[in-house]
Amino acid sequence: MAEQGENEAIKVMIVDDHALFRRGLQMVLEQEQDIDVVGEAGDGADALNQAQEKMPDVVLMDVRMPGRGGIEATEKIKENMPHVKILMLTVSDEEADLFDALKAGASGYLLKDTSIEEVADAVRKVSRDESLISPSMANKLVSEFTTMVKRADEKQSVPQPRLTDREMEVLKLVAKGRNNRDIAKELFISENTVKNHIRNILEKLHLHSRMEAVVYAVREKLLEIK
Repeated sequence: MAEQGENEAIKVMIVDDHALFRRGLQMVLEQEQDIDVVGEAGDGADALNQAQEKMPDVVLMDVRMPGRGGIEATEKIKENMPHVKILMLTVSDEEADLFDALKAGASGYLLKDTSIEEVADAVRKVSRDESLISPSMANKLVSEFTTMVKRADEKQSVPQPRLTDREMEVLKLVAKGRNNRDIAKELFISENTVKNHIRNILEKLHLHSRMEAVVYAVREKLLEIK
């Protein structure tokens, strides 16, 4: 998918089973000049239908809803429209929901106690292929990664795909949460070159997103977990 144009609004769809919450979020987001709310849905099944019709750039998705839940809807939307970014916005701080959402293809996971300003900024970030997780949930993620690393130590190692030195540098910076612009500045290369490196990394490692690359980097001890 082509990059978001500088003057092109980010098309957002809101999925939540509480109509009042949807309407309030819509009213606030539409005050942002670069965000356009193009649709809303009250459950996962309707979300899939609306996404296919409206073709949003970003979907704000609740996790737990009657009928088809947000995680199942996320998986289906990503299967049918891989370019659509899904940002979970939920009250659930359960680790299982976080992990399942990321495995389903979500680009971010925010709790509903996040400020509206942060939600708008999060929409912009995921639309730029960045990943975002609420700090409290990120701590749980790192804890789970630590457990994964310990388990990996107990298993027989297998040959790993070969990355170039530059690709390793880029992967480590991605794992530290750097965006493409910051990586370009730090390595004195262009943003397009960064994007090409990330594309090559994902292809070599058979990964589908930057978030999966972070998981891989931690599991393979490419960055230190404190």
